[in-house]
Amino acid sequence: MDTEGLTHLPMASSHRGALSPACVQCADGKKMVLFVTGVCRFRCFYCPVSPARNQKDVTYANERRVLADADVLEEARAIGAAGTGITGGDPLGVADRVEHYVRLLKREFGAGHHIHLYTHEPNSEKLRRLAAAGLDEFRLHIPYYLWGPLAHDGGAYRAVLEEAPSWGIRRGVEIPVLPDKEKELVRLLRALDRIGVDFVNLNELEFSETNEGPLRSRGYRVDPANGWGVQGSRAVAERIVRGLGLSVPVHYCSSRFKDSVQLRQRLLRRAERTAPSFADRTDDGTIVLGVIEADAERDLARWASRIATRLGVGPDDYRLDLERRRVELGPRRLRASAPRLPWPAFEVEVYPTADALEVERAPLNPAARAKVGVAGGGT
Repeated sequence: MDTEGLTHLPMASSHRGALSPACVQCADGKKMVLFVTGVCRFRCFYCPVSPARNQKDVTYANERRVLADADVLEEARAIGAAGTGITGGDPLGVADRVEHYVRLLKREFGAGHHIHLYTHEPNSEKLRRLAAAGLDEFRLHIPYYLWGPLAHDGGAYRAVLEEAPSWGIRRGVEIPVLPDKEKELVRLLRALDRIGVDFVNLNELEFSETNEGPLRSRGYRVDPANGWGVQGSRAVAERIVRGLGLSVPVHYCSSRFKDSVQLRQRLLRRAERTAPSFADRTDDGTIVLGVIEADAERDLARWASRIATRLGVGPDDYRLDLERRRVELGPRRLRASAPRLPWPAFEVEVYPTADALEVERAPLNPAARAKVGVAGGGT
C-alpha cells in the first residue's frame, strides 16, 4: 500500500496532500463553531445533530445560545478564535443570516479571520453572494444517493464546484464514510479529482443519540475498538486515503480526533481565557471548582458575603453563580473547610464552556451527602 506523502495524525486520522486552512485551525482549537440553524430539508438518516438542535431554528456559538451579535463575538474572544466554521442544519437555508454573521466577524476580527461553511445545498447564487461578503471556503455535503450519478452527469453539485474558483473562494467536499458504499464513494472521488476540487474531507460515520435507530435499522454496528464509530467506516477511509492515488488532497477525520484533539484544544484555550484564577485546570481542558449550594429561599448576595467572611476569602477568591444558586471557590480551600459548613459543599469538574456542562461531582460534607441521598444518586 502506498504511504508516500501520507501524513498520520493522532487518533487514527490521516491525510494525503495539504489540509484545508480550516482543518488546521480546528485541530489547534482555534475555530469557533457557529451553528446557525438546525433546520435542514435533506434529513440524512445519519445526521448526528442533537435532539435539542435537530430541525430547530436555533443559533449557537460553540455551546453558547446566541440571542444577540454580542454572544457570537464574546464566544469568539473566549477561545481566541482565529476563524469560524458555519454549520447546521443547513446554513444556506438561512443565507441572509449567514451573510450577516460573515460580515460581522470580518468587520470585528479582520480579513484574516478564516470563515468556512458546510452545506448540502448546491446553490450558486447564495454561495456567490457569501463569497462576496467574505466567506473563505465552503464544503459541499453531497448526499450518498448521488455519489454514483455525480461521476457521470454531475448536475447542480458539479456545476457549483466548477464555478466556485471564479468567485475567489476555496471549495471542497465533506462527507461521511458509509462502509457499504465504498464503490460509489470511489467513483465520486475520481469525479471530484477530475473536477479539481481543493480538498475532500472524509468523516468517520458515528453513532449519536439522534441517529442510532436509523443506523442500526440499516445494519450498521458500533466498532468495539473505536468508540462510537461505525464498524467498517475507518477501514474504508484508510484504504482510500492510502491507496486510491488521487491528486486532490484527501483528509480522513476520525470521531475520536474530533473529541480528543479538536474539542480538547478548544477547551484548553477557553479555560486559559475564562476560568477563574482560583479554579484548578486539568490536562483535558476541564476545570475543577469547589461549590457551596444555597437553598431556594436564601438571599444569595448576603449569604455569599457571609461565607466569604467565614472562610476568610477575598473578593477575587470566589464568585457567586446566581443561575445555579451557589458560591464557587478553589477546591483545595473548600476541601479543608467543608466539614464545618452547614450547607451542601461539593467538588465539581465542569467544561469551561458557556453551559458549564458538569462532568463529575463529589460531596465534601454531611450536608452534601444527605442532599445526594435525597436525590437518589451518587457522584
